[in-house]
Amino acid sequence: MKILVINSGSSSIKYKCFEMPERTVLASGLCEKIGEPGGRITHRAAERQTKIEQPFPTHAAALEKVLDLLTGNGGALAHKEDISGVGHRLVHGGEAFSASVLIDDEVIAAVRENIPLAPLHNPPNLLGVEVGRSLLPGVPQVGVFDTAFHQSMPPEAYLYALPYELYRTSRVRRYGFHGTSHAYVARRAAEFLQQPAEQLNLITCHLGNGASMAAVRGGKSVDTSMGFTPLEGLVMGTRPGDFDPAIILYLMENQQMDAAQINKLLNKQSGLLGLSGKTNDMREIEALAAAGDGPARLAFAVYCYRVRKYIGALTAVLGHVDALVFTAGVGENSSAVRATSLTGLAELGYALDPDKNASTRGTEADISAASSRARILVIPTDEEIAIAEQTYAIITR
Repeated sequence: MKILVINSGSSSIKYKCFEMPERTVLASGLCEKIGEPGGRITHRAAERQTKIEQPFPTHAAALEKVLDLLTGNGGALAHKEDISGVGHRLVHGGEAFSASVLIDDEVIAAVRENIPLAPLHNPPNLLGVEVGRSLLPGVPQVGVFDTAFHQSMPPEAYLYALPYELYRTSRVRRYGFHGTSHAYVARRAAEFLQQPAEQLNLITCHLGNGASMAAVRGGKSVDTSMGFTPLEGLVMGTRPGDFDPAIILYLMENQQMDAAQINKLLNKQSGLLGLSGKTNDMREIEALAAAGDGPARLAFAVYCYRVRKYIGALTAVLGHVDALVFTAGVGENSSAVRATSLTGLAELGYALDPDKNASTRGTEADISAASSRARILVIPTDEEIAIAEQTYAIITR
Protein backbone atom coordinates (compact mmCIF):
# COMPACT_ATOMS: atom_id res chain seq x y z
CA MET A 1 0.00 0.00 0.00
CA LYS A 2 1.40 3.39 -1.04
CA ILE A 3 1.15 6.21 1.51
CA LEU A 4 2.12 9.80 0.64
CA VAL A 5 3.20 12.03 3.53
CA ILE A 6 2.91 15.79 3.09
CA ASN A 7 4.28 18.61 5.26
CA SER A 8 2.93 21.83 3.77
CA GLY A 9 4.55 25.12 4.77
CA SER A 10 3.80 28.67 3.76
CA SER A 11 6.04 28.47 0.68
CA SER A 12 7.13 24.83 0.62
CA ILE A 13 5.93 21.24 0.48
CA LYS A 14 8.07 18.47 1.94
CA TYR A 15 6.92 15.00 0.91
CA LYS A 16 7.79 11.33 1.14
CA CYS A 17 6.12 8.28 -0.37
CA PHE A 18 6.22 4.92 1.45
CA GLU A 19 5.31 1.33 0.72
CA MET A 20 3.43 0.22 3.82
CA PRO A 21 3.50 -1.72 6.04
CA GLU A 22 7.06 -2.49 4.90
CA ARG A 23 8.05 1.15 5.63
CA THR A 24 10.05 1.28 2.39
CA VAL A 25 10.78 4.78 1.09
CA LEU A 26 9.81 4.95 -2.58
CA ALA A 27 10.46 8.63 -3.18
CA SER A 28 10.95 11.90 -1.32
CA GLY A 29 11.51 15.54 -2.04
CA LEU A 30 11.09 19.19 -1.29
CA CYS A 31 9.31 21.86 -3.27
CA GLU A 32 10.51 25.36 -2.35
CA LYS A 33 9.64 29.00 -3.01
CA ILE A 34 6.03 28.35 -3.93
CA GLY A 35 4.45 31.62 -5.04
CA GLU A 36 7.87 33.26 -5.27
CA PRO A 37 10.50 33.69 -7.99
CA GLY A 38 12.99 30.85 -8.25
CA GLY A 39 10.69 27.93 -7.47
CA ARG A 40 12.35 24.53 -7.44
CA ILE A 41 11.79 20.87 -6.61
CA THR A 42 14.44 18.42 -5.45
CA HIS A 43 13.06 14.91 -5.98
CA ARG A 44 14.72 11.61 -5.03
CA ALA A 45 13.67 8.15 -6.17
CA ALA A 46 15.49 4.89 -6.91
CA GLU A 47 18.83 6.42 -5.90
CA ARG A 48 18.38 9.18 -8.49
CA GLN A 49 17.99 12.85 -7.74
CA THR A 50 16.08 15.19 -10.02
CA LYS A 51 16.14 18.97 -9.74
CA ILE A 52 13.53 21.10 -11.46
CA GLU A 53 13.59 24.89 -11.43
CA GLN A 54 10.40 26.60 -12.51
CA PRO A 55 7.85 28.91 -10.91
CA PHE A 56 5.05 27.34 -8.90
CA PRO A 57 2.39 30.01 -8.43
CA THR A 58 0.32 27.91 -6.02
CA HIS A 59 0.59 24.89 -3.73
CA ALA A 60 -1.74 23.07 -6.13
CA ALA A 61 0.67 23.63 -9.01
CA ALA A 62 3.57 22.39 -6.89
CA LEU A 63 1.80 19.26 -5.69
CA GLU A 64 0.58 18.53 -9.21
CA LYS A 65 4.23 18.55 -10.34
CA VAL A 66 5.15 16.28 -7.45
CA LEU A 67 2.51 13.79 -8.57
CA ASP A 68 3.91 13.97 -12.10
CA LEU A 69 7.37 13.13 -10.76
CA LEU A 70 5.99 10.24 -8.72
CA THR A 71 4.21 8.73 -11.71
CA GLY A 72 6.36 9.82 -14.67
CA ASN A 73 8.98 7.84 -16.54
CA GLY A 74 10.96 5.93 -13.94
CA GLY A 75 8.68 7.19 -11.17
CA ALA A 76 7.92 5.30 -7.98
CA LEU A 77 4.25 4.79 -8.96
CA ALA A 78 2.48 3.68 -12.12
CA HIS A 79 -0.49 5.98 -11.57
CA LYS A 80 -1.51 8.50 -8.95
CA GLU A 81 -4.43 6.18 -8.22
CA ASP A 82 -1.85 3.85 -6.64
CA ILE A 83 -1.77 6.21 -3.65
CA SER A 84 -3.99 4.65 -0.99
CA GLY A 85 -3.71 7.37 1.64
CA VAL A 86 -2.20 10.76 2.36
CA GLY A 87 -0.85 11.70 5.79
CA HIS A 88 -0.61 15.39 6.64
CA ARG A 89 1.50 16.97 9.35
CA LEU A 90 -0.77 19.39 11.18
CA VAL A 91 0.86 21.55 13.82
CA HIS A 92 -1.93 22.58 16.18
CA GLY A 93 -5.03 20.62 17.07
CA GLY A 94 -5.68 22.48 20.32
CA GLU A 95 -7.74 20.39 22.72
CA ALA A 96 -9.86 18.96 19.91
CA PHE A 97 -7.48 16.14 18.96
CA SER A 98 -5.56 13.70 21.14
CA ALA A 99 -4.79 11.31 18.28
CA SER A 100 -4.49 11.22 14.51
CA VAL A 101 -7.79 11.36 12.63
CA LEU A 102 -9.35 10.76 9.22
CA ILE A 103 -9.84 14.23 7.78
CA ASP A 104 -13.37 15.33 6.95
CA ASP A 105 -15.12 18.69 6.85
CA GLU A 106 -15.57 18.72 10.63
CA VAL A 107 -11.86 18.13 11.20
CA ILE A 108 -10.98 20.92 8.77
CA ALA A 109 -13.34 23.27 10.59
CA ALA A 110 -11.76 22.36 13.94
CA VAL A 111 -8.24 22.95 12.63
CA ARG A 112 -9.40 26.27 11.20
CA GLU A 113 -10.75 27.24 14.63
CA ASN A 114 -7.22 26.71 16.00
CA ILE A 115 -5.59 29.11 13.54
CA PRO A 116 -5.36 31.84 16.24
CA LEU A 117 -3.19 29.41 18.25
CA ALA A 118 -0.85 28.69 15.31
CA PRO A 119 -1.29 31.50 12.77
CA LEU A 120 2.00 30.74 10.98
CA HIS A 121 1.49 26.98 10.65
CA ASN A 122 -2.16 25.95 10.53
CA PRO A 123 -3.11 27.95 7.39
CA PRO A 124 -0.42 26.39 5.15
CA ASN A 125 -1.07 22.98 6.74
CA LEU A 126 -4.74 23.33 5.82
CA LEU A 127 -3.80 24.45 2.33
CA GLY A 128 -1.90 21.19 1.89
CA VAL A 129 -4.98 19.26 2.99
CA GLU A 130 -7.23 21.15 0.57
CA VAL A 131 -4.84 20.60 -2.33
CA GLY A 132 -4.47 16.92 -1.45
CA ARG A 133 -8.23 16.41 -1.40
CA SER A 134 -8.58 18.24 -4.69
CA LEU A 135 -5.85 16.43 -6.62
CA LEU A 136 -6.51 13.00 -5.08
CA PRO A 137 -10.31 12.86 -4.74
CA GLY A 138 -11.58 9.86 -2.87
CA VAL A 139 -8.18 9.07 -1.34
CA PRO A 140 -8.33 9.03 2.49
CA GLN A 141 -6.49 11.97 4.04
CA VAL A 142 -5.24 11.66 7.62
CA GLY A 143 -4.23 14.47 9.99
CA VAL A 144 -1.33 13.86 12.39
CA PHE A 145 -1.03 16.63 14.99
CA ASP A 146 2.16 17.86 16.67
CA THR A 147 0.13 18.72 19.77
CA ALA A 148 -1.86 15.48 20.07
CA PHE A 149 0.71 13.44 22.02
CA HIS A 150 0.80 16.02 24.81
CA GLN A 151 -2.96 16.06 25.37
CA SER A 152 -2.40 13.43 28.07
CA MET A 153 -0.70 16.02 30.32
CA PRO A 154 -2.56 16.60 33.61
CA PRO A 155 -3.97 20.05 34.43
CA GLU A 156 -1.18 20.83 36.90
CA ALA A 157 1.28 20.46 34.01
CA TYR A 158 -0.60 22.32 31.28
CA LEU A 159 -2.21 25.20 33.18
CA TYR A 160 -0.49 28.56 33.66
CA ALA A 161 -1.00 30.44 36.92
CA LEU A 162 -3.02 33.09 35.10
CA PRO A 163 -6.68 33.88 35.72
CA TYR A 164 -8.53 30.66 34.93
CA GLU A 165 -10.95 32.63 32.79
CA LEU A 166 -8.17 33.05 30.20
CA TYR A 167 -8.01 29.28 29.82
CA ARG A 168 -11.76 28.87 29.75
CA THR A 169 -12.50 31.62 27.23
CA SER A 170 -9.27 32.01 25.26
CA ARG A 171 -7.70 28.53 25.57
CA VAL A 172 -4.49 29.91 27.11
CA ARG A 173 -2.60 26.84 28.33
CA ARG A 174 0.49 24.78 27.58
CA TYR A 175 0.06 22.57 24.50
CA GLY A 176 3.55 21.30 23.70
CA PHE A 177 4.89 20.50 20.24
CA HIS A 178 7.13 17.97 18.43
CA GLY A 179 4.62 15.38 19.67
CA THR A 180 4.99 13.13 16.63
CA SER A 181 8.75 12.95 17.22
CA HIS A 182 8.47 12.41 20.97
CA ALA A 183 5.91 9.64 20.51
CA TYR A 184 8.00 7.93 17.82
CA VAL A 185 11.30 7.91 19.72
CA ALA A 186 9.57 6.86 22.96
CA ARG A 187 8.15 3.82 21.15
CA ARG A 188 11.47 3.07 19.43
CA ALA A 189 13.26 3.35 22.79
CA ALA A 190 10.91 0.77 24.29
CA GLU A 191 11.61 -1.55 21.34
CA PHE A 192 15.36 -0.95 21.70
CA LEU A 193 15.18 -1.80 25.40
CA GLN A 194 12.89 -4.77 24.66
CA GLN A 195 10.45 -3.67 27.31
CA PRO A 196 6.75 -2.74 27.16
CA ALA A 197 6.29 1.01 26.72
CA GLU A 198 3.59 0.86 29.40
CA GLN A 199 6.24 -0.07 31.99
CA LEU A 200 8.78 2.65 31.17
CA ASN A 201 9.48 6.18 32.35
CA LEU A 202 11.37 8.10 29.67
CA ILE A 203 12.73 11.59 29.07
CA THR A 204 12.87 12.34 25.34
CA CYS A 205 15.11 15.19 24.17
CA HIS A 206 14.26 16.51 20.69
CA LEU A 207 17.21 18.80 20.06
CA GLY A 208 17.20 20.46 16.66
CA ASN A 209 16.83 24.03 15.43
CA GLY A 210 13.59 23.81 17.37
CA ALA A 211 14.05 21.94 20.64
CA SER A 212 11.83 20.44 23.30
CA MET A 213 11.84 17.73 25.94
CA ALA A 214 9.08 15.50 27.25
CA ALA A 215 8.46 13.34 30.29
CA VAL A 216 6.81 10.12 29.09
CA ARG A 217 5.22 7.79 31.64
CA GLY A 218 3.85 4.50 30.37
CA GLY A 219 3.89 5.71 26.77
CA LYS A 220 2.01 8.94 27.53
CA SER A 221 3.32 12.49 27.77
CA VAL A 222 2.92 13.93 31.27
CA ASP A 223 4.97 17.12 30.80
CA THR A 224 6.94 18.91 28.12
CA SER A 225 9.13 21.99 27.84
CA MET A 226 7.24 23.88 25.11
CA GLY A 227 4.07 25.69 26.05
CA PHE A 228 1.33 27.84 24.51
CA THR A 229 3.72 28.36 21.59
CA PRO A 230 7.05 26.79 20.59
CA LEU A 231 8.89 29.68 22.29
CA GLU A 232 8.88 28.24 25.81
CA GLY A 233 11.50 25.93 27.29
CA LEU A 234 14.92 25.14 25.85
CA VAL A 235 17.27 27.48 24.01
CA MET A 236 16.80 26.91 20.27
CA GLY A 237 18.37 28.02 17.02
CA THR A 238 16.60 31.38 16.89
CA ARG A 239 14.19 31.20 19.87
CA PRO A 240 15.10 32.08 23.45
CA GLY A 241 13.17 29.46 25.39
CA ASP A 242 12.28 30.46 28.95
CA PHE A 243 12.64 34.14 29.81
CA ASP A 244 10.93 36.69 32.04
CA PRO A 245 7.81 37.91 30.17
CA ALA A 246 8.24 41.34 31.76
CA ILE A 247 11.15 41.81 29.34
CA ILE A 248 8.53 42.31 26.62
CA LEU A 249 6.94 45.17 28.56
CA TYR A 250 10.37 46.64 29.22
CA LEU A 251 11.27 46.59 25.52
CA MET A 252 7.94 48.12 24.55
CA GLU A 253 8.31 50.94 27.07
CA ASN A 254 12.05 51.61 26.85
CA GLN A 255 12.96 50.60 23.30
CA GLN A 256 9.63 51.57 21.71
CA MET A 257 9.40 48.11 20.11
CA ASP A 258 6.03 47.13 18.70
CA ALA A 259 4.43 43.67 18.55
CA ALA A 260 5.85 42.87 15.10
CA GLN A 261 9.40 43.76 16.19
CA ILE A 262 9.12 41.69 19.36
CA ASN A 263 7.70 38.75 17.42
CA LYS A 264 10.69 38.91 15.05
CA LEU A 265 13.09 39.23 17.99
CA LEU A 266 11.71 36.18 19.76
CA ASN A 267 11.21 33.89 16.76
CA LYS A 268 14.02 34.89 14.38
CA GLN A 269 16.79 36.74 16.24
CA SER A 270 17.25 35.00 19.59
CA GLY A 271 18.56 31.63 20.77
CA LEU A 272 21.93 30.49 19.48
CA LEU A 273 21.87 33.16 16.80
CA GLY A 274 21.20 35.95 19.27
CA LEU A 275 23.81 34.81 21.77
CA SER A 276 26.57 34.08 19.25
CA GLY A 277 25.78 36.98 16.94
CA LYS A 278 26.78 34.74 14.03
CA THR A 279 24.79 31.55 13.51
CA ASN A 280 21.92 29.36 14.64
CA ASP A 281 23.67 26.16 13.49
CA MET A 282 25.06 24.11 16.38
CA ARG A 283 27.75 22.63 14.11
CA GLU A 284 29.06 26.11 13.40
CA ILE A 285 28.70 27.11 17.06
CA GLU A 286 30.89 24.17 18.10
CA ALA A 287 33.51 24.96 15.46
CA LEU A 288 33.63 28.62 16.45
CA ALA A 289 33.83 27.73 20.15
CA ALA A 290 36.70 25.31 19.49
CA ALA A 291 38.51 28.13 17.67
CA GLY A 292 38.20 30.35 20.74
CA ASP A 293 35.18 32.49 19.80
CA GLY A 294 33.85 33.84 23.11
CA PRO A 295 30.20 34.47 22.14
CA ALA A 296 29.97 31.02 20.54
CA ARG A 297 31.34 29.42 23.71
CA LEU A 298 28.76 31.30 25.73
CA ALA A 299 25.94 30.26 23.39
CA PHE A 300 27.01 26.61 23.67
CA ALA A 301 27.21 26.82 27.46
CA VAL A 302 23.76 28.44 27.82
CA TYR A 303 22.21 25.89 25.45
CA CYS A 304 23.59 22.90 27.37
CA TYR A 305 22.82 24.45 30.75
CA ARG A 306 19.15 24.72 29.81
CA VAL A 307 19.06 21.10 28.64
CA ARG A 308 20.68 20.01 31.92
CA LYS A 309 18.17 22.06 33.90
CA TYR A 310 15.21 20.46 32.15
CA ILE A 311 16.65 16.97 32.58
CA GLY A 312 16.64 17.64 36.31
CA ALA A 313 13.12 19.08 36.25
CA LEU A 314 11.61 16.20 34.27
CA THR A 315 13.46 13.67 36.42
CA ALA A 316 11.64 15.21 39.38
CA VAL A 317 8.33 14.94 37.51
CA LEU A 318 8.81 11.23 36.80
CA GLY A 319 10.54 10.29 40.06
CA HIS A 320 12.25 7.33 38.40
CA VAL A 321 13.70 7.39 34.88
CA ASP A 322 14.40 4.22 32.93
CA ALA A 323 15.98 5.95 29.94
CA LEU A 324 16.97 9.37 28.65
CA VAL A 325 16.69 9.60 24.85
CA PHE A 326 18.49 12.09 22.58
CA THR A 327 17.05 12.70 19.12
CA ALA A 328 16.82 15.20 16.21
CA GLY A 329 19.72 16.93 14.44
CA VAL A 330 21.69 18.11 17.48
CA GLY A 331 20.66 15.30 19.82
CA GLU A 332 21.58 12.59 17.34
CA ASN A 333 24.84 14.07 16.10
CA SER A 334 26.49 16.24 18.76
CA SER A 335 28.45 14.18 21.25
CA ALA A 336 29.67 17.47 22.80
CA VAL A 337 26.13 18.67 23.53
CA ARG A 338 25.20 15.31 25.03
CA ALA A 339 28.31 15.17 27.22
CA THR A 340 28.10 18.79 28.40
CA SER A 341 24.36 18.58 29.09
CA LEU A 342 24.87 15.54 31.32
CA THR A 343 27.89 16.90 33.20
CA GLY A 344 27.31 16.71 36.96
CA LEU A 345 24.18 14.54 36.75
CA ALA A 346 25.70 11.28 38.00
CA GLU A 347 23.90 11.71 41.33
CA LEU A 348 20.62 11.76 39.41
CA GLY A 349 21.56 8.49 37.75
CA TYR A 350 22.94 9.69 34.41
CA ALA A 351 26.47 8.57 33.46
CA LEU A 352 27.81 8.55 29.89
CA ASP A 353 30.35 6.19 28.45
CA PRO A 354 32.74 8.71 26.81
CA ASP A 355 33.90 6.35 24.07
CA LYS A 356 30.39 5.21 23.12
CA ASN A 357 29.19 8.81 23.14
CA ALA A 358 32.05 10.07 20.97
CA SER A 359 31.56 7.32 18.38
CA THR A 360 27.77 7.68 18.07
CA ARG A 361 26.40 9.89 15.34
CA GLY A 362 22.96 9.52 13.79
CA THR A 363 22.47 5.85 14.71
CA GLU A 364 20.55 4.01 17.41
CA ALA A 365 22.87 3.34 20.32
CA ASP A 366 23.13 2.92 24.07
CA ILE A 367 25.79 5.41 25.21
CA SER A 368 25.38 4.96 28.96
CA ALA A 369 28.16 3.85 31.26
CA ALA A 370 27.85 0.63 33.23
CA SER A 371 27.35 2.71 36.39
CA SER A 372 24.41 4.68 34.98
CA ARG A 373 21.09 3.95 36.70
CA ALA A 374 19.19 5.26 33.68
CA ARG A 375 19.98 4.10 30.17
CA ILE A 376 21.12 6.91 27.88
CA LEU A 377 20.08 6.33 24.29
CA VAL A 378 20.44 7.95 20.91
CA ILE A 379 17.37 7.24 18.75
CA PRO A 380 17.12 9.01 15.37
CA THR A 381 13.68 10.48 14.86
CA ASP A 382 11.62 9.92 11.72
CA GLU A 383 8.46 11.99 11.78
CA GLU A 384 7.58 11.04 8.20
CA ILE A 385 7.52 7.32 8.90
CA ALA A 386 5.56 8.01 12.08
CA ILE A 387 2.95 9.89 10.03
CA ALA A 388 2.90 7.09 7.44
CA GLU A 389 2.41 4.47 10.15
CA GLN A 390 -0.47 6.37 11.72
CA THR A 391 -2.05 6.99 8.32
CA TYR A 392 -1.77 3.31 7.42
CA ALA A 393 -3.26 2.27 10.78
CA ILE A 394 -6.25 4.57 10.39
CA ILE A 395 -7.17 3.66 6.81
CA THR A 396 -6.79 -0.10 7.38
CA ARG A 397 -8.60 -0.44 10.69
